Amino acid sequence: MFEALSQLRNEAEIYFKYLQDEITSALELLDSTSTFREDSWKRPGGGGGKTRVLENGKIFEKAGVNFSSVFGEAPKYLQQDSQTKLQFYATG
Repeated sequence: MFEALSQLRNEAEIYFKYLQDEITSALELLDSTSTFREDSWKRPGGGGGKTRVLENGKIFEKAGVNFSSVFGEAPKYLQQDSQTKLQFYATG
């Protein structure tokens, strides 16, 4: 079961990274005068992402296309009745 979840997680990350690339490429092509600036970031509890921003373009004053993949221990209020530490994962 955990192997299937791990595979699904990897596939989701690959898809969302690909989607971010496709969207930013299309917007740069459409705008034709500006490109996206990228900032990578890390989440202290696990994971990270890439923030991309285009500014002062011909068509777009400001546009953002972001990716994140974060994971870690679930908040304590969700673990009140659990004997094991619950984990979470989110991407988009």
